[in-house]
Amino acid sequence: VQLQASGGGLVQVGGSLRLSCAVSGRPSSPYVMGWFRRAPGKEREFVAAISGTARLIDYADSVNGRFTISRDNANNMVYLQMNSLQPEDTAIYYCAAKSNWARGRYGYWGQGTLVTVSS
Repeated sequence: VQLQASGGGLVQVGGSLRLSCAVSGRPSSPYVMGWFRRAPGKEREFVAAISGTARLIDYADSVNGRFTISRDNANNMVYLQMNSLQPEDTAIYYCAAKSNWARGRYGYWGQGTLVTVSS
């Protein structure tokens, strides 16, 4: 499975961006898809995840209510809609995939897309 993240850029505080993750190599529908981020000088952290059928969704507390994860299995795409962006959201954002919601690690990773929120 290959993952290609895109959609990052420079945005002002309070603005919005939508990140996209294109899945190729295999159909995306069986996979749990996640978004992670790594801010400058910090460890990578979980942002959001969505199950294959979109029945299960999880968010980090820091983005809950501002970010929305979604997927389009027909087109093998996963999205992260980010609203009310804050400077602390500045990071490289990565999409990732794994086989099982409850266990296992994310074994497939995209290359990352940079989001910069300016004040």
